[in-house]
Amino acid sequence: MPEAPEGTGAVQGKVALITGAARGQGRSHAVRLAQEGADIIAVDLCGSVDTVGYPLATADDLAQTVDLVKEAGGRIVAAEADVRDLDALSAAVARGVEELGRLDIVCANAGILTMGMSHELSEEQWRTIVDINLTGAWHTSKVATPYLIGQGEGGVLIFTSSTMGLKGGPFASAYSATKHGIVGLAKSLAMELAQFRIRSNVLHPTTVRSPMIDNPVTLKSFRPDLEAPTSDDATPILQMLNLINEPWIEAGAVSEAVLYLSSKAGENITGISLPIDLGAAAK
Repeated sequence: MPEAPEGTGAVQGKVALITGAARGQGRSHAVRLAQEGADIIAVDLCGSVDTVGYPLATADDLAQTVDLVKEAGGRIVAAEADVRDLDALSAAVARGVEELGRLDIVCANAGILTMGMSHELSEEQWRTIVDINLTGAWHTSKVATPYLIGQGEGGVLIFTSSTMGLKGGPFASAYSATKHGIVGLAKSLAMELAQFRIRSNVLHPTTVRSPMIDNPVTLKSFRPDLEAPTSDDATPILQMLNLINEPWIEAGAVSEAVLYLSSKAGENITGISLPIDLGAAAK
């Protein structure tokens, strides 16, 4: 990860809950917000899921996130919890709020990807991705919202969707369905929670260079003609998804949008879908 830039304190004194925080976008969000003055409640499963063919984050990954947040100047409370388990998630957030004193920013980021023809997916594959990506996002908002309301100072919910949450995608029907569902959840919450000055927005990244994509299992979905494709092998296919001729964005590009929506600059923004997508949604 590049050296932390000098912070401006854009979210000084705030506390952010981030699910899927052990690596990828979640880790990037945690570090970026810490650079700007926030403390972090970091939650991740840190284990395997039977229907997912690529390796998921580990306890060591979460420990590295902890170290990076501390290096960036933030306090952090980390917990291994599954967003499918409402009780475990609730306990993790309660401990974080107790130790850090408050909650202001909620990033419902945890998610998995399952690729394949829709009619060939097993019921277990479908249910698992819905439970993690969509129900997990709802669990996150359900646990966090009472804290935000109780403080009486507003706050922000930020949901990670995808360009596939705007227009679908071949061989990713289950993933796309969950990401469309997140849009409905987030925009409904924007309407419900505006009375408390709690904002709710959705991010729609194009392909992000992260362990969820940059692994042989996922890359083979883009290059099924190769036995063990590399990111270079998949680059021409991924470039075709975007208007700007790049295969993917870095997680840090999404983190800048998280920071914007979490800071004073974004305090009047709610109910939006924000593409960070090299023009993919317009293609």
